[in-house]
Amino acid sequence: MTEVDFAKKIHELGGKAYLVGGAVRDKFRGVHAHDRDYCVTGVDEKIFAEAFPHAVKFGKSFPVYSVEIDGKFCEVAFARTERKVGTGYRGFEILFAPNVTIEQDLFRRDTTINAMAIEILSGELVDPFGGREDVINKKIRAVSEHFIDDPVRALRAARQAAQFNFEICAETVEAMKICGEELSHEPTERIFDELETALKTDKPSIFFRNLERANLLEITFPEIAQLRGKIQPAYYHPEGDSYEHTLQIVDDVAKINSNPMVRFAALMHDIGKGTTPPEMLPHHYKHEKRGLEVLNQMNRRMRLPNEWKKTAAFVIREHMRAPRLEKPGKIVDLLLNLHGLKLGVKDFCDIIRVDNHGLPPYLEHAKEIIDELLKIGGKDAPSELEGSEIGKWIHAARIRRFVEMNI
Repeated sequence: MTEVDFAKKIHELGGKAYLVGGAVRDKFRGVHAHDRDYCVTGVDEKIFAEAFPHAVKFGKSFPVYSVEIDGKFCEVAFARTERKVGTGYRGFEILFAPNVTIEQDLFRRDTTINAMAIEILSGELVDPFGGREDVINKKIRAVSEHFIDDPVRALRAARQAAQFNFEICAETVEAMKICGEELSHEPTERIFDELETALKTDKPSIFFRNLERANLLEITFPEIAQLRGKIQPAYYHPEGDSYEHTLQIVDDVAKINSNPMVRFAALMHDIGKGTTPPEMLPHHYKHEKRGLEVLNQMNRRMRLPNEWKKTAAFVIREHMRAPRLEKPGKIVDLLLNLHGLKLGVKDFCDIIRVDNHGLPPYLEHAKEIIDELLKIGGKDAPSELEGSEIGKWIHAARIRRFVEMNI
C-alpha cells in the first residue's frame, strides 16, 4: 500500500491522513527523513481497525498502530489532546476522538519545528505556529505555555539544538528553566535516552551548553557540571577549564567516531577532575581514581548500560597511562585487556589520539600487535607445564613476541 492509497482509504472512511513530525520538519530542512509518521482525523478507532485488519496496535495511554506503507512499517496515531492533571510524564489526561482536529493535535507538541503537518491528498501544509519559518531561521521555539507540562521537553529542546545546530529562543530557555524542579523527579531512564540521542549528534557539546544556559546541567548531569571552574595548566590546556576541555574532546571524537558509547567514554575520560580539591588546582593528581568513583556514583543515580560503564571505566583508568607506557609487559597487558572489551581498538585510539594530540607507536599498530599476540596460546606451551604455569609461559611468550616486533 502506497502513502496515497493509505490516505485515500482514510478519506473513504470520512477522515483525513496527515504526514507529521520529523518528516515534515526534514522536508523543509532539505534532508531525507528516515521515518514517516502519520496522524489521522475524523475516523473512529474501531472503524480504522476494521479497515486495516493487518495493522498492529500498541501504546498504553492512547492507541498507535503500525501500518505497512510504501514497504515500511510506519506509526499511525489518532489526533489527540492532552491536559496536565498531575506530575511527570504520566500526569496527563489524554483525549482522542474523531472530532479532534489536526490543529489541536499539533498544539500539544513540544517545539514549532515538530508541530507541522501535511495533508497527504491535497499536499496542504498545516503550520499554525510558524514551524516552517523557524526551520528556515534555525530556531527552536516552544509551541505554547504547555511546553513546561512535560519537563523532559527541556532536554528535548537542548537535544534538538544539537541535532540541527539550531538556536533556542530566549523565551524557550526561560520555559526550560521552569522545568528544573519537576525534572529532578523524572525517571532517569528518560534523561539517559535524551543523553544517548544527544551523543549521536554531530556536536554533542551544544546539548550540554544549552542545559547549562537553562540552569539544568547541575540537575540532570551534576558530574559534568562539577567540571566547571576546575582550571588546568594553561600550557597543556589553552581551551580552558576541565568542562571546556571535556566538551571539546567529545566534539572532536564525534567527528571521527559515530558510536555513542565511545562518545560517552570521551565525555567521562576526565570526569574525576570535577572532584579535585581546590588547593590542588591547576593540577589534578589521581583524577583517574576519582573518576572511577564518580562514574560509579553516576551509575547508581541513572543505571548506565553495562557496556557503556565498562568502556568508560577503561578509558578513565587508562587515558593518562596509555600514551606514556614503555615497559613491554605493561603494553601487552593493556592491549590484551582492550581486546577483551566491546570497546574496539580504533575506538580507544580515537579517544587517546584526540586527547593526547597523537598516538604512541604501539597504539598506531595496536591491531597488528594484538593479532600477533593472540597467535600464541596454550597449544604452544612446553608439554611439561601444567595449570598456572601455562598461563605464565603464554604471557612471557607474548611479551617476547612484542619485543621482537620492534615497534
